[in-house]
Amino acid sequence: MAEVLLFHHAQGLTSGVREFAETLRRAGHTVHVPDLYEGRVYDDRQEGSAYAREIGFDVIIERGRAAAAGLPGELVYAGFSLGVLPAQMLAQTRAGAGAALLFHSCIPVSEFGAWPEGVPVQIHGMDADELFVEEGDLDAARELVGTAADAELFLYPGDGHLFADSSLPDYDEGAAALLTERVLGFLDRVK
Repeated sequence: MAEVLLFHHAQGLTSGVREFAETLRRAGHTVHVPDLYEGRVYDDRQEGSAYAREIGFDVIIERGRAAAAGLPGELVYAGFSLGVLPAQMLAQTRAGAGAALLFHSCIPVSEFGAWPEGVPVQIHGMDADELFVEEGDLDAARELVGTAADAELFLYPGDGHLFADSSLPDYDEGAAALLTERVLGFLDRVK
């Protein structure tokens, strides 16, 4: 089975992120879920985003790098929204990366160099999510799919941003179930 390093979104390590990790564990995968916010959880996405900006995105990325330091190289790096920053950075720069799962966000590949050969990736977002569509993530995702040999982009109908987090108002049960099904199939393939 796969070993996954899963990074939370701007609202912190919510119960929904923990629940998603447990779903992967029940399927037989090993999942590490570091707390990049050192215990802080925000009810409001804007408050969580403000905290991320306050400490700095470079700190978020470095905390992600530190979380990976003691783990094997052949991890699947996964992130929800803000968590895509460290997940994508590690997938692109850490030797031996196994795969990447990018939920609700995608960074231009050029931010961290080229996409590594042989590292499969899935990107999941909603087709009318303003943060995903209007802020360039969808464009970055399409670029990644166009350049990586094994890359998939899944768009779900709707405008929720964190639609796979069952503890938040954006949660979409149908879309989240389909995302989970696709992720489990992906993990079975890349293990």
